Amino acid sequence: MSVSVRVPTILRSYTSDAAEVSAEGSTLSEVLADLEANHPGIRARILDDDGRIRRFVNVYVGDEDVRFAQGLDTAVPSGGQVSIIPAVAGGS
Repeated sequence: MSVSVRVPTILRSYTSDAAEVSAEGSTLSEVLADLEANHPGIRARILDDDGRIRRFVNVYVGDEDVRFAQGLDTAVPSGGQVSIIPAVAGGS
């Protein structure tokens, strides 16, 4: 199942500056594995050493935040979209 993955600017060095790439998989975990196979090093920027989504990275399947769904087991429909969004902090 082919899906579209939106890549934030900070991770585009792994995708030859592509803002969007294709990946295969029916779950988020499978999509990230395929993403890593085609763009080595990117998965370590999304997942921590324990294999969980990094604290300051938000991942959406469609409009759904996977932290409130099934995490890495979240189903990704064929033709769907995965968005990787780094958290932005700031203030004064």
